[in-house]
Amino acid sequence: MALSTQTRTQSERADHTRSRILDAAVREFSENGLAGARTEQIAEIAGVNKALLYYYFKSKEALYRAALETVAQRVLEMSLSALTPDHSPGEQIVQFALNHFDRIHSQRAFQSLMQQEMVRLHRGEENSFSSIVEKVFRPMMFRIRDLLTEGMRDGELVQADEWQVMYAALGANVFYFLSAPVVGIMSDANPLTREAMEFRRKVSIEFLGASIFVDRKHGAEVAARVLACTPMPESGEFKMFERKAK
Repeated sequence: MALSTQTRTQSERADHTRSRILDAAVREFSENGLAGARTEQIAEIAGVNKALLYYYFKSKEALYRAALETVAQRVLEMSLSALTPDHSPGEQIVQFALNHFDRIHSQRAFQSLMQQEMVRLHRGEENSFSSIVEKVFRPMMFRIRDLLTEGMRDGELVQADEWQVMYAALGANVFYFLSAPVVGIMSDANPLTREAMEFRRKVSIEFLGASIFVDRKHGAEVAARVLACTPMPESGEFKMFERKAK
């Protein structure tokens, strides 16, 4: 029997409320961690009372796990959407690398939560890191590995260890953001302004096009095409540096 209009409306309202709570929780947990986050603040941001928060999520820890899974699922969907079967394996890998760069700079809540989970893992504390690896990182990495294998077999990509190519393509993005404080001090400039990030994502993709393709002209064309079709997403500058460049 079909649900009544009233039942559907109540269900939709409940889903909307739960979504607001999760969005608020992602923000609060990413900024303050599990220990420092306040459920009162989450309820206030979500526009609900604290009792309703606990109606949907039985504990602070349950809310944290749900928030982590929510943002992880968003990242997975965003990442896999870059892999379009109508493009060659090489082009999909270049697109994925660009998507990875954009994800680091635009999905900062996920980056913060992952860092917190890694710290908890190293301390031997209860954590959700293994679950996120299985749900997010494993399917992404295996898909990229399969594309690399296909591209090398078909002669589009240079013969190399698949993991080394992944380290080179994605590790460079991670290092750029992790090393930003050191580079900022050395250069007396903020490498995480929008202008600086636009330049870095461009040259990193151009380098990838020149390094992993057998035909460098083809690789350059792929890099140019991917960059032209993928503008950098909007996001405020990182507040890592307050000092202005001289």
